[in-house]
Amino acid sequence: MDMHALDSKQGSDSYLFGPRQAWFAFAMTLGLMMVDYIDRQVIVSLFPHLKEAWGLSDKQLGALVSSVSVTVAVGGIPIALVADRFSRVKSIVVMATVWSLASISCMFTRNYGQLLAARAAVGLGEAGYGSVGAALIASHFPARMRGALMAAFFSAASIGSVLGVMLGGVIAARWGWQAAFGVVGVPGLVLALLYIKVRDYRTVELTPRIEQATRSTQGAASAIVKRLMRSKTLLWVCIAAPAQLILVSAIWAWLPSFLNRVHGMSPEQAAIKAALVVLCGALGSVVWGAVADRAGKKRPAAKLQVTAVVCIASAAVLALGFGAEHVGLVLSKQAQFALLAFGGFLMTCSVGVVAAVVIDVIHPGIRATGASVLSLFQNLLGLAMGPLVAGFLSDAWSLEHALIAMPVFGLLAAGAFMRASRSYGADLQRACETDVDAGPDSAPAGAHRSVPA
Repeated sequence: MDMHALDSKQGSDSYLFGPRQAWFAFAMTLGLMMVDYIDRQVIVSLFPHLKEAWGLSDKQLGALVSSVSVTVAVGGIPIALVADRFSRVKSIVVMATVWSLASISCMFTRNYGQLLAARAAVGLGEAGYGSVGAALIASHFPARMRGALMAAFFSAASIGSVLGVMLGGVIAARWGWQAAFGVVGVPGLVLALLYIKVRDYRTVELTPRIEQATRSTQGAASAIVKRLMRSKTLLWVCIAAPAQLILVSAIWAWLPSFLNRVHGMSPEQAAIKAALVVLCGALGSVVWGAVADRAGKKRPAAKLQVTAVVCIASAAVLALGFGAEHVGLVLSKQAQFALLAFGGFLMTCSVGVVAAVVIDVIHPGIRATGASVLSLFQNLLGLAMGPLVAGFLSDAWSLEHALIAMPVFGLLAAGAFMRASRSYGADLQRACETDVDAGPDSAPAGAHRSVPA
């Protein structure tokens, strides 16, 4: 296919290389996303074992989760810059290899400091993967499928978390907590080798101003700040998304310990039950992504308004689930767990929506870099903060009271999503008419100007 034909094909909103190549790339990228979160979340089911073995506080345990998110946030933009200008596929192969080896190394640690450092190394390997993987998928598929595909891609994080929590509990009960790190680290190495067969899109030619801005991390940071200042939607989404993720990550990290301490379950049983709640979240992220897509067909702002309403519902259900007895409502353990499972289904409503909204207004040549801006906020202010804030509150009050308080962040997210909905339509229209620097040679938002490598 010649350049003109390919450009015409992309302009008609078609597959980049064809459905077969697109779905293979999607399956491989989805698989690695799942492994990413298995390696990231396996630690939470090991909290009871680590607390017993090393006498750790809840704040220290929370830091073992947060350290991954911090290094993911710090490394995300530089790695995405390299991927955008070098190779998405090769970058992903390197990332998966690094985080898998780092995960395996956790089984050889002998004290808290060593484990904390190894966990930070896991995050360094994972840094940029979500944004680079999302950019690769977005470029393979028609733009009309983007919202649902992003929701499905990021739902793999929930599924990976389910497997990580469940496998960690089961493996630790049989072979010890150290073995859990080694077992879950191997699949990433296998998938990294297979990922070489994924087809990459050729690096997109940039306008001179974008090219100059993305030559260095400092230049990229400056361009990002300018873009955020110009787009109120991006600014509010970068507030709303991490606020909701504070709630999500706190539940993911501490629910096994809650079931162990408050309901008296064994660590293995608590891990399996908590995994079911996370599985509800995986389903919810796809369902609510599709609902938001449908709501936004005629009126774009409705996409974010629906998400805001579901955020409010998730906060109410989870607050009731953890604190029913404190408001005079007597629930059986089964009924309480059902509420928590329903809250888990609701609380992941924003996962696919925010990724689609950001990618819609990003130039294809810096799509991974633009998505990494959202990833920076989500990881540093969301995923890193949730387990740590809940750990601090647990040490100060109790784990039960800490989890009752966390849904307030869902209300904050809802307010920010509503504010973002007021500017989304105008920002989307502007993105369709101009590039990220308002240059004359822009590509429409959502159009794939990339060409095959």
